[in-house]
Amino acid sequence: MTKALILDFGGVISRTLFETHAMTEAALGLPAGTLSWRGPFDPSTDALWRAMQADQIGERDYWLARTQEVGALVGERWTRMEQFVQRARGAEPAAVIRPEAVAAITAAKHAGCPLAILSNELDLFYGADFRTRLPLLEAFDVIVDATHTGILKPDARAYAAVQDALGLAAADCVFVDDQDRNIAGAQRAGWTAVAFDVRDPAGSYRRALRALGLAEPVIEGALA
Repeated sequence: MTKALILDFGGVISRTLFETHAMTEAALGLPAGTLSWRGPFDPSTDALWRAMQADQIGERDYWLARTQEVGALVGERWTRMEQFVQRARGAEPAAVIRPEAVAAITAAKHAGCPLAILSNELDLFYGADFRTRLPLLEAFDVIVDATHTGILKPDARAYAAVQDALGLAAADCVFVDDQDRNIAGAQRAGWTAVAFDVRDPAGSYRRALRALGLAEPVIEGALA
């Protein structure tokens, strides 16, 4: 049986907001270096990130706080996370998609692997029309988004929803996420889980392809 590749979106398919501070500052007219919080790239700069990793606040709490903070910097009152993301990244979401993600998704698709996204905030972050503006998403057979289900990873029901939609056994599910709590949830569901290191996207996708039984990417050199 061909295994399925199941991906988180933010951080795994798209570059994190931590990686695109310069783009955000330019888009919002902020001086270079205004945004100093670096999350996993430098936890010492980011007390809120450390609190989230310690389960003192949730992921949505973290990003709502950052949304309000950045909105205040431009003199606006932002209360929804999509206000931050859409203003920071503009109308071209493809500009922040990881090339390593495109290569791995293409490799898995060519190998006949079912593809799914399991996200806590896909439409919440990017807006309701986002899927029509990113052709890459057409490659996916299943998208389960807690924006609509209200069931956040690592709740077991989130994983079950994807597995049921794919019609696969747990042993046939390979899941990639950049949050330890979500990796642990997948492991409890019986899935093969690959922890995505946002500091090493190419290496992370290589591990995911190997878990699918694809030792080498179909697109030669794309993950180099």
